[in-house]
Amino acid sequence: MKISQKIEQAAKEDRIWWSFEYFPPRTAQGLQNLLDRIERMRALGPEFIDITWNAGGRTSELTSELVKTCQKLIGIETCMHLTCTGMPRVKVDIALREAKEHGCRNILALRGDPPVGREWEPVDTGFRYGVDLVRYIRAQYGDYFDVSVAGYPQTHRLPPEEAAREMGYLKEKVDAGANFIFTQMFYDVDMFIDWVKAARAAGITVPIVPGIMPIQTWNGFQKATSLAKITVPQSFLDALEPHKNNDEKVREIGTKLVADLCRRILAADIGIKGLHFYTMNLEKGCRLLLEELNLVPRIEVIKPLPWRQSLTPNRRTENIRPIFWANRTRSYLSRTENWDEYPNGRFGDSRSPAYGELDGLFAQFCQGKLEALPWSDTAPSSETSVIAPQLAKLNELGFLTINSQPAVDGARSDDRIHGWGPANGYVYQKAYLEFFVSPELLEMLIPHIERDINITYYVINNRGDLRTNTHSDGPNAVTWGVFPGKEIIQPTIVEAISFMAWKDEAYELGRLWAKFYEPGSATRQLIDGIMDSYYLVNVVHNDYKRPDAIFEPFFKAGAEYAAKYGSAPELPTTNGANGHANGNANGHAN
Repeated sequence: MKISQKIEQAAKEDRIWWSFEYFPPRTAQGLQNLLDRIERMRALGPEFIDITWNAGGRTSELTSELVKTCQKLIGIETCMHLTCTGMPRVKVDIALREAKEHGCRNILALRGDPPVGREWEPVDTGFRYGVDLVRYIRAQYGDYFDVSVAGYPQTHRLPPEEAAREMGYLKEKVDAGANFIFTQMFYDVDMFIDWVKAARAAGITVPIVPGIMPIQTWNGFQKATSLAKITVPQSFLDALEPHKNNDEKVREIGTKLVADLCRRILAADIGIKGLHFYTMNLEKGCRLLLEELNLVPRIEVIKPLPWRQSLTPNRRTENIRPIFWANRTRSYLSRTENWDEYPNGRFGDSRSPAYGELDGLFAQFCQGKLEALPWSDTAPSSETSVIAPQLAKLNELGFLTINSQPAVDGARSDDRIHGWGPANGYVYQKAYLEFFVSPELLEMLIPHIERDINITYYVINNRGDLRTNTHSDGPNAVTWGVFPGKEIIQPTIVEAISFMAWKDEAYELGRLWAKFYEPGSATRQLIDGIMDSYYLVNVVHNDYKRPDAIFEPFFKAGAEYAAKYGSAPELPTTNGANGHANGNANGHAN
């Protein structure tokens, strides 16, 4: 979605929104570290993020890679800076083309700063001013992109003629096609409010987004304000300077000062309900500011769907995914790249006929002591706690669970455990289990499952032999939501074709896991033994009003096995590495 549309929607709902800005690091390792931080900070609820373009375009490749990853894998709307500095027209064309390919709909057009120690000068076939870049983007791409420009509140402190001239330049960029304005950082809130009023008086009607810089340290504060050449109120200096050698105290005081600045902006009668935070690629300052302002992320922003949506052009409207991949965004996107066209292919339209040390390790994952397992890219969901005792029991009985979800009968969409999607809706889901199991225990389980007419299952081995009790080739929706003004959304499904495709990856992941251990070691033989002989099974209990019913066949089969053999099944081990399944490998799809 374009940022201007997000701003307009927030205004209609009379709510405050916020966004974050990051700058590209200089190395590939730095890029990965930043992506991890952006992933974490996504939970703070930004409506979008913004990626800068370094002076002279030195990190243009990393900027493009950041935009691509944020759009495709992290699933967060991204705005890309683009400058005139050091940018011949052919390079601008490449940057815009790649942005569109990545699904980026938002560009911040800037003249840009020269590299340190050099004077600004245009390049051959390039652009001299930001307005030239705005005009070029509009000429080449029409209204495909939201184009934003920079505004400088500090210019309001210039002599009247210079201030009017600077405001004229800003209006010229807006008249050329800019959709909204990001401002430079500032700490003088009275100056900012006066500047906004002056902009409105000059006929600038597009949204103005204030740029907010958290105060992290005294030296950082001094450096940032000096480089930006902005006025700092004496009250800020009086409060901060006595503690300049105490970073924690500076951050504490600075957070309250900047939070007060934000409150005054939001309370002023200037029509601003959004805040754009310059993060400096740091997390703590922004988090503390949001807490001080009591700004709580909306579930709809954090979880528009139960799984991470990709915002690339061919998947932006995709809203159905096989539950097996709900926690494996990267592998799902790569493995389904050649599946039918999106969004109206495999799962795009419900009206279409096509309509998708080993002991204790799993327990540690369930308890949050491990961040991931081979079958789940992410930590267990908060939903895991709802069924954690039952899952632990299943693993003790010999059912090695790798994915699950509890039954939900109409939780509000803003529910902190089960909620997802737009406000004022209700979400539902069927109980689901996916696990590896030995052939002997499986044969005891199947009769108990088949006695419950509400259970459907798929069983498959590593050779691809499929067994099921369902007579339908179509998908079985296991999660759905009902929201005002929308059709029912069913974001996760179970079906045979997808399960058979997932089978290859599930067994492959286990074998790759085994290779982390020395050949001939007990652990490696244990994991290889499971991958060689165990079956992969998924079970859906279709009566979502009976949340514990899905576990009953497992408990009965486990008791029957123990009565016959005296204990739960032993794992397929050699060289003394015997033991029972212990704990939970719950990947937790939702």
